[in-house]
Amino acid sequence: MSPTAPPAPAPRITYGAVLGSPYVARLLGGTLTGRLPNGMAPVAIVLWATTSGGSIAFGGLLSALYGLASALAQPVKGRLMDRHGQTAVHLPAALLNSALLATLPPAGLYGGPGLATAIVVAGGLTTPALEAGLRALWPSVLPDHRLRHAALALDAGTQGLLYIAGPLLVAALASTYDPAVALAVTAVLGITGTAVVAFAPPSRCWRPAPSAQAPAGMAHRLAGPGLMLLFVSLAGIGFAIGAMNVWAIAMARHHEQELLSGILPAAFSTGSFLGGLLYGRRRWRGTTRNRLIGGGTFFLAGWLPLVALPGPYAATAAVAVPGVFLTVVVACAYVTTDSLTPAGRTSEAYAWLILSIGVGQSAGTALAGRLAEQPLTTAALPAVGAAFALVVLLAARRRLGPPGCLSRRGRHRRPPGGRHKTP
Repeated sequence: MSPTAPPAPAPRITYGAVLGSPYVARLLGGTLTGRLPNGMAPVAIVLWATTSGGSIAFGGLLSALYGLASALAQPVKGRLMDRHGQTAVHLPAALLNSALLATLPPAGLYGGPGLATAIVVAGGLTTPALEAGLRALWPSVLPDHRLRHAALALDAGTQGLLYIAGPLLVAALASTYDPAVALAVTAVLGITGTAVVAFAPPSRCWRPAPSAQAPAGMAHRLAGPGLMLLFVSLAGIGFAIGAMNVWAIAMARHHEQELLSGILPAAFSTGSFLGGLLYGRRRWRGTTRNRLIGGGTFFLAGWLPLVALPGPYAATAAVAVPGVFLTVVVACAYVTTDSLTPAGRTSEAYAWLILSIGVGQSAGTALAGRLAEQPLTTAALPAVGAAFALVVLLAARRRLGPPGCLSRRGRHRRPPGGRHKTP
């Protein structure tokens, strides 16, 4: 070969190559199974409460408390993982969460609203932090940053499927049997998926990098200004999603088509899934920071057609567009978080990212619920949240740090068999 010949182009990354890498399919499949209760439990709790003689308002309160408790506990579990490893945190959490969900019907029925509320809150607090744990594993499971880019996009895109399959599965179980069976199946899926992940060698052997590797003065401080602003912006992303869910219910009532309340969020989630597949298949030029801001811009633009109050078919098509760019924003946010987080604190940082979106989603749901009788305002709220997120990202542009996928996170012992190699 001539010394002046250009280097051969890097082979194209395919999802087959990603899923064929050691442990990737197991970790991704186990995480999706273990997180399926996130989409099932809130619906199953409402159905159980109403069929047990409670009001819809009480069922909705229990469902909201479960989701809020789950979000608030994420950073605590993330920090525990950074200190003690993943298996020591995942398994006890999953066992407690599954036991509480399974015992809710008998205990809540005889113990009254107070005991039911306590069980639901405790169940939310003990949900395993599988999402943050998986993101912390990718650098060691996939040392090649191109494979990691595709895996992160696939990971982020498939999360939306949880909120399509989960409620549908609950509805089928509740109608065929009863909500107590739906809660029992939710518990079984949660512990099964968590066990698949927790007993996988990459998760069992994962240990965070020592804090001593962090920059001077950062070992004990998790969030600098850039990371704080990133989390604030993601609250705006969550706000848009929460407001969209209420807008979908308002659309269903206005057009007297109950299915719209499920079809519209499903279209949004489908867009997110497809966006993840498209985003992860190619190698993008430019910086992660610019992709984050660009994704936020298109995420905002995707919500603007709703202000024109489109009909059901047009609305279904329109809402898929911001879903496509949601995956871009979330994937780039994780990479940016990694680059701004001190060594040994990544799981905790990822958990705060998840909490930021969850808190924003709760706020969007609450405000949209209060304004549900005003069609134009409800339709505009998702765009308001997206605009807030974009403004914060633009203001934080200089603080978002050097972009790129870093593989410095995490120290990993070689698992048995030598297949899992330390980068």
